[in-house]
Amino acid sequence: MAGVLYPMRRSRRAFIQSPMLCWLALSAACYHGNRGGAGGRNASPNSGGFLSGQAPDLGRVYQSMGLITSTGQIPFVGSVSFLGGPTADTTLMLLAVSLPSSSLSFQRVNEQYAANYTVRVELRQGTTVVQQWDAKESVRVPTFKETARTDESVIWQQYLRVAPGEYSLTVGLKDESVIRNSAQEVTIVVPRVAAGELSSPIPVYEAISRSRLDSLPRMLARPRSSVSFATDSILPIYLEASGVSSPTLVNASLSAEGNTVVWRDSLTIVPSGGSVTSRMLSIPVKKMGIGIVTLSVARAGTNDTSRTRLFVTLGDDLPIASFEEMIRYLKYFASTERLKILRDATPANRPQAWADFLRVTDPVPATSENEGLRDYFNRIRTANVRFHDDAIIGWQSDRGTAFVGLGEPDRIYDAPIIDPAARSRQQVWEYTGEIRVQLVFVDNGGMGRFRLSSSGVNELEA
Repeated sequence: MAGVLYPMRRSRRAFIQSPMLCWLALSAACYHGNRGGAGGRNASPNSGGFLSGQAPDLGRVYQSMGLITSTGQIPFVGSVSFLGGPTADTTLMLLAVSLPSSSLSFQRVNEQYAANYTVRVELRQGTTVVQQWDAKESVRVPTFKETARTDESVIWQQYLRVAPGEYSLTVGLKDESVIRNSAQEVTIVVPRVAAGELSSPIPVYEAISRSRLDSLPRMLARPRSSVSFATDSILPIYLEASGVSSPTLVNASLSAEGNTVVWRDSLTIVPSGGSVTSRMLSIPVKKMGIGIVTLSVARAGTNDTSRTRLFVTLGDDLPIASFEEMIRYLKYFASTERLKILRDATPANRPQAWADFLRVTDPVPATSENEGLRDYFNRIRTANVRFHDDAIIGWQSDRGTAFVGLGEPDRIYDAPIIDPAARSRQQVWEYTGEIRVQLVFVDNGGMGRFRLSSSGVNELEA
């Protein structure tokens, strides 16, 4: 299936050659469980990130979820999912790979911008190459702005029919315009999906089911298995079973940290007259909390269970991997008492505590969006860019902290230094509205790294 770029607006194209397109604002992943996804090395889901004092590293988060992750010259994230194959000794494997459009080199072609890349997929057992795919793809966008996107904007996916067993899977990408490439090798275990058993639960953007095992479902997968708490209301999950002769009850549950169940639901797979039947499971994002959660689906009364890990984020540029980390982000947004309620909530009560927090801090309750929280995180994003010279993490610098906590100053000016030979500079921020405060930032080395004066620290805290 060809690669495709998500446009900044919603559009639709021919489904098989260029999958359905839709909006995206977040990230998710597959868990190496029963018919779950397979991926690379394990890592702590909380390693890296803004609050560790290092630059954010979403790659570690994706690896901890069992995804195929490459952070090389062309960073990409991939997932594998498993469905019933046309014969008893064949499994249908879906390989989906996503990369940001900003990692490709675009050239202007008439009124559009185009980039060309190659995908190579190799499946081996020992030294024997079982299957190999080479695909040359082209991405075209109408505006230059779309070439700089950093989200899951380009998706490439391919179905492979594979015999159950253990394999080495290598995925490589090459930019055709420049000498730039990336590759990642992982070990995967392809399960046997027998008649009546459940497929992998596959996070998707859109999907059209199949009715025969010798055909392919038409879907656009979410290789990062992620959603945005800020913009998404539901996460669609594609699930199917073959050889179902009577209605089959499937129980679904969502587990947060400590295996605490935060959401349950059930659905019934009803025979449709074909050899395979599918259903869409819709998970309400507001029930998922923030960070990594695990979805489990199981046929009632059996041990047939499939799992996948999902990632709920506040945005690609805010890679918050845990509930605790999110609370630390909110230190300048809400009072200590309100944050304590979130901090003290048990894992099972965190989604409800978060929903209550959004309700009581919403400045415009009549709308579906918390405008205050939206503006707050927009200030964090702005501070990370504007004050990146002040600290590794812009919003945690002195000027970044003031900007996030108090907003844009009413006036900024450079104050004169008494000693003309000194290399120091002073920058003064004045707030003259409801908050009346003057903050003085000093750049002692003349390198643009401003620090808040000692008197200003007390002013800001107040």
